[in-house]
Amino acid sequence: MEHHAGEDGLIDLHQRSIQELRELLDELYAEEQKVSYRRRVLHGKIDIMRAELVRRLKEDREAGKDVVSGGDIEQLIEILANDLRGVSRIDVTADDADEDDAQD
Repeated sequence: MEHHAGEDGLIDLHQRSIQELRELLDELYAEEQKVSYRRRVLHGKIDIMRAELVRRLKEDREAGKDVVSGGDIEQLIEILANDLRGVSRIDVTADDADEDDAQD
């Protein structure tokens, strides 16, 4: 019997053997580790990009350039408006299988 630890793995738990439950749990732990690693990598990339942006903005400010544009303010207003309405631009229910396949 093939196991999938996703939503289907939680169906009819009372009918599954202890071994099947352990296998499903192991799959969930493995998935959690994968997501955790991916999150750490993304946070590292975010930190690097923020540092580069700050460095460039400091250079621009020291050179007497404007560091905030009208477009920046409009974008900030849109982001804040969406946050206040509780609207997320990210579908957290989306499956990453297609993305993972593209990386292989």
